[in-house]
Amino acid sequence: MKTDLSPRIKVALYGLMCVLLIPFVFPTWWMITSSVKPISDIFAFPPDLWPRRFDFSTYAQVFELQPFARQYWNSAYIAAIVTAGTMIVSSMAGYAFARIKFPFSNAIFMVVLLGLLIPSEVTIVPLFQMFLGWGMINTHWPLILVPIFGAPSVFATFVMRQFFIALPTELEEAARVDGLGRFKIFWIIALPLAKPALGAVAIFTFLHSWNLYLEPIVFLSSTQMFTLPQALTQFTDAYGGAMWNIQLAAATMTAIPVLLVFIVAQKQFVEGLAHTGLKG
Repeated sequence: MKTDLSPRIKVALYGLMCVLLIPFVFPTWWMITSSVKPISDIFAFPPDLWPRRFDFSTYAQVFELQPFARQYWNSAYIAAIVTAGTMIVSSMAGYAFARIKFPFSNAIFMVVLLGLLIPSEVTIVPLFQMFLGWGMINTHWPLILVPIFGAPSVFATFVMRQFFIALPTELEEAARVDGLGRFKIFWIIALPLAKPALGAVAIFTFLHSWNLYLEPIVFLSSTQMFTLPQALTQFTDAYGGAMWNIQLAAATMTAIPVLLVFIVAQKQFVEGLAHTGLKG
């Protein structure tokens, strides 16, 4: 039975939520406002919530000091390819583990899940040696192949498997009566129903690829090939000191796609995790 809260309780709850919101909103607000401040004003104490004077030239300098447009494109197309590839591989693998009976399927799936327990720092040296032998160093291939076929796609496979396990078996039985084969059942019946789970996979895969830092600094050496996390470390003066206002302007532009993806797709993300039984 629903009970309406009194206006005073509602006001108190909204006030409490606003207070709890400050630690999450303030760093982002500080980053955006500091990107248009002179360096001397950035570390003023107490910090200014609103710039005393605006200097938008920092955004132009981002593109003058680095090939930032090219680096932005690098991150964007790599994240798009990795997201699409991971969705394809994880959906097929998750369906196979969930709906196709084959010997030692559960044992093989447990071995696959072990990939979640292996830190990327452990495998980075063998991967470097492997891609060096293939002549792929200072290319974007390692940043594409490793997330799609390596440990980062394991969690996506787990999410998809959990979703497909929950699908009623009557759907497949009805499809077989209609003469559909295994792949058509997956493509026509199961995959369209998996849109919430695919949405969740797409969001966290995109964010993971967009924020990837360790692999780019290992595999890439040319500024033209850099991705955004690596490019952000390059805004330094002649003495190696950080150019904070320019670096924060670049960070602000880097964060825009992440914020947009979260704002637009957070509903699908929550629904996808709810359908797979994963709850925060």
